[in-house]
Amino acid sequence: MVDDARFEDGREAPLNLGAMDADDLKVMSALVQDAVLPITEMTYRARDRRFAMLLNRFRWENGTQSKERVQSMLSFEGVLNVSSQGVDRSDKDMILSVLAVAFEAGEDGAGLIEITLAGDGAVRLSVETIEARLKDVTKPYIAPSKRAPSHPE
Repeated sequence: MVDDARFEDGREAPLNLGAMDADDLKVMSALVQDAVLPITEMTYRARDRRFAMLLNRFRWENGTQSKERVQSMLSFEGVLNVSSQGVDRSDKDMILSVLAVAFEAGEDGAGLIEITLAGDGAVRLSVETIEARLKDVTKPYIAPSKRAPSHPE
């Protein structure tokens, strides 16, 4: 029998982080690198100006030895428009892998948040300003691969 990892086993409590500027977003990007999600767990509510993704992210904050993942909600407020490239929204079985989240400033604090995906995919959010949240919503679990993601050069 395999025991799931618990919050108590980690060095940190569940994450609940906000990002209000480009530097904050860089920290958040590092924490969601290699997160995976089914395309069905990505949603945009135009009326609420909110975009959200339910991620299965690697717990980088515990180092590569922990080999744990946790479900986390990554959400953005003040989203005016969403576009994507290399993402077939009709393929409900598609699994996406997040590589990075970056911000390109426009005028008056507005700009473009780009979520870069493996396989040359991307999701672009036109935003009024940076207002993001990353919140762990489940207890950690042992990564199915039992390894840390790696990026050989």
